Amino acid sequence: MCGIFGYVGKENGAAETVLEGLKLLEYRGYDSWGIAVKQGKKLVYEKHVGKIGDAKVHLPKSILGIGHTRWATHGGVTEKNAHPHLDCTKTIAVVHNGIVENFQELKAELIEKGHKFISETDTEVIPHLVEENLKREGFSSSVRDAFNSLKGLNAVVVANAVSKEIVAAKTGSPLIAGIGGKELFVASDASAIVKHTNKVVFLEDNQMVILGEKLKLISLPKGQEIKPNIYALDWKFEDTKKGKYKHFLLKEIQEEPRVIENIALNYTVEINQLVKLIDQAFGTFMLGCGTASYAAIAGTYLFSRIAKKHVNFSIGSEFDYLEDYLTDKSLVIPISQSGETIDVVDPVAKAKKKGCKIAAIVNVLGSTLYRQADYKILLGAGQEKAVVSTKAFIAMISVLILAAYSLARKQTQGKNLLMKAAKNVREIFKDEFNKTLQKMADELKHKEHIYIIGRGLSYATALEATLKLKETACIHAEGFAGGELKHGVIALIEKGAPCIVFAPNDETYNDIISNAQEIKARGGFIIGVGPKNNTVFDRFLETADVGDATIIPQVVISQLLAYYLALKRGIKDPDKPRNLAKSVTVK
Repeated sequence: MCGIFGYVGKENGAAETVLEGLKLLEYRGYDSWGIAVKQGKKLVYEKHVGKIGDAKVHLPKSILGIGHTRWATHGGVTEKNAHPHLDCTKTIAVVHNGIVENFQELKAELIEKGHKFISETDTEVIPHLVEENLKREGFSSSVRDAFNSLKGLNAVVVANAVSKEIVAAKTGSPLIAGIGGKELFVASDASAIVKHTNKVVFLEDNQMVILGEKLKLISLPKGQEIKPNIYALDWKFEDTKKGKYKHFLLKEIQEEPRVIENIALNYTVEINQLVKLIDQAFGTFMLGCGTASYAAIAGTYLFSRIAKKHVNFSIGSEFDYLEDYLTDKSLVIPISQSGETIDVVDPVAKAKKKGCKIAAIVNVLGSTLYRQADYKILLGAGQEKAVVSTKAFIAMISVLILAAYSLARKQTQGKNLLMKAAKNVREIFKDEFNKTLQKMADELKHKEHIYIIGRGLSYATALEATLKLKETACIHAEGFAGGELKHGVIALIEKGAPCIVFAPNDETYNDIISNAQEIKARGGFIIGVGPKNNTVFDRFLETADVGDATIIPQVVISQLLAYYLALKRGIKDPDKPRNLAKSVTVK
């Protein structure tokens, strides 16, 4: 989850280059940050608690540096616990993403050998392990042996002031190396490298890379040199900038019509291949976490109603406990923005061992899920810099809608619905609608709870809208299937309690209106979202009727409401909600 960046070059701009890289990676964690650079035969560092923002560093000019922006796991948010961590000699520095599960026993052994520790972190054992190994072997093999002794899923970057090298290794957590003209880079995300070079190497699990005079790729645990596969990215650095927008979150929401249209117009081949796999599979399973899990839930409704096809769903972190029924005829469809979510990556790896086919729906080229998959669909949403996922979710839904209609041999109808949905989203972006949402956010900003209901496909909408309000506006929200109200939930309703009701013009309409009446009778304040107004609604947000694609404008409204509610509640940076990170790479 943390952000890692390392640089080796001919020029003396390491500190500035690393800082710039960390700013691009800050969405991965922003509890604290730090940078270490080579000065002579030692490493000097600077650490800070909190977000990087517009910070500058006061470090010497150097040709080598590493940096880290932290999402805390072991140890509180303090300067001492911030990375990088150094060994006793101050010649070795480490930044780390993951959890060293056996750090306590390693630490006890190192203390017995005379090593001094200053932090509460699991990470600090790593530089001391390397230091101990250096007493009897070279730097790269010292890192190799130290990494091999770690238990858990980890990405480690180690700098050596004496050899002027960086060595990085990974299992589970992502790492990417970049090859420039006279510079080499390593980062936890290609977005931090693409300004400098488009030539990258995606490290596989149990691989190590040495950055010195040139790049060397090593296979672990034994340490054989292997030939790297060098990818040429077609990303543009400009895509990672806010442009005219105050926040990335708003920018990314505004990019959604283009994302929808791109899938409708250009994904025929990819969708047809996915449909063929689903048609041939004996058991299809979709899994995801967080936002992606709600896309997967929506997919089960879409395939059932449109294509009359049963598709199973599981939360990624629970799939391990349901995998006993998988066979070599099963199809597993992991859905993920980052392609690095460990709670999806891990069960997919186990499914592969059972012979399952993997068809990944991901947004990041070269990500772990992308590389694991036998077949992959890239969402084409472009990079999401805001921690809260918006346009990637819309892309997931668009792919699933088109796939369901294609499976039902109605692909043209699916494309037309997506194009109509994109048009409706553009209407939602107009000033008048946004002013209505801002006024509504003002009404809701002091509320303690918001309840959200939907039925059928709109149940998935309710769950996603709930998550957007929780993570963006830090307000307690709960999403329910409308029919579940009578089974306990309605006890929570009191006078003035706001409830958002998703009421599309489908088979769920009459039942969800009845649920709204039940809430209204108990004093609830009803906000209706759908194509038709109703007397039960105290406030109404209109969408077009675009059939099964109505979920798209429903969710877009939820995203914008969450954004404006965050601002009204005094949240200064909705791009970086408290306690969260973009990519969850630890269990």
